[in-house]
Amino acid sequence: MIRPHGRGPSHRAKGEVRFVDRGEGSRAKQQALRPAEAMRSFLLLLPLWGVVGASDFRICAFNVQVFGESKSKNVEVMKTLVKIIARCDVCVLQEVRDSKNKAVPKLMAELNSYYRASRYDLVSSESLGRSAYQEQYVFVYRTATAEVVGQYQYPDNLPGSPDAFAREPFVVKFNAPSTAIKSFVLIPVHTSPENATIEIDALYDVFTAVRRKWRNENVMLLGDFNADCSYLPKKNRKDVRLLTDPRFLWLIGDDRDTTVRESTDCAYDRIVVEGNPFPRLIVPGSAEPFLFPAEYGLTEEQALGVSDHYPVQVTLRSGPYQKGRPVKSGPCPGLVLSPPLVLVVFWLAFS
Repeated sequence: MIRPHGRGPSHRAKGEVRFVDRGEGSRAKQQALRPAEAMRSFLLLLPLWGVVGASDFRICAFNVQVFGESKSKNVEVMKTLVKIIARCDVCVLQEVRDSKNKAVPKLMAELNSYYRASRYDLVSSESLGRSAYQEQYVFVYRTATAEVVGQYQYPDNLPGSPDAFAREPFVVKFNAPSTAIKSFVLIPVHTSPENATIEIDALYDVFTAVRRKWRNENVMLLGDFNADCSYLPKKNRKDVRLLTDPRFLWLIGDDRDTTVRESTDCAYDRIVVEGNPFPRLIVPGSAEPFLFPAEYGLTEEQALGVSDHYPVQVTLRSGPYQKGRPVKSGPCPGLVLSPPLVLVVFWLAFS
């Protein structure tokens, strides 16, 4: 069910041009910004515009490690989560445990409040699990670049293999007009570590069902597969159809570490696409873990407060798609810093 969220408490965005009252009592007057101050404010706006003005389209998957009411009360953790999610046009959150429905609305309010130049919404699964321990899949997306056009809760009742998943995939179809691919389907999963081999193999059946349901070739599987180290030993890989079927391309390879702890080196989190035509519409080299501790200057301890996983990400090409290949895109279709726009900004600053 799509759950719209309103904006959070209004406050001044970073770099917002504001007149300052320097007078006293009834004689106080607004003071216009000097040219240097106006230029400074204009330059401060550029990073914020860059969030929504990128020409390419980023898809992310992030195991947020027991995200619920307790974690949402940590101010620094929430700031980091907002920055991570805002980098993505679509971000699939896993391990969301928000039974009171307080943590996710708070996250959305902070996201929309901090990045006021862009609007974010979400669509989420119900709580999923075999026992009292349950999780949700939550898709956060930028409404200016992505539109939800379909959702499907996989029933996990395939004859011969019922209840294969601890948390059956919640599948969402998106339209993304600015991309070369235009429309795609995301199948997320957070597997149970002790059952990872069976669940990763069962994703093949989910893929087949989704292709049949929506007749869409552009299907991406992503999330915390637990697809490495002791959870998916090499001897088990022959039993995983996503690995033995040559049509599937694993964009996050075995050589990548998707864990935050320095003591571990495992590619648990993955992104997988079917071989045609998705790979041609992906920016080469863009599939990778996002090393947020290094990006934001966090210690290992601080980073583990956010999650013990790195987000994984991939970027789709922008522009039209013709005859099996994307057309080279021109200038950024988002914010164009043309002279008229600069004049408008200065007019607003001095008016």
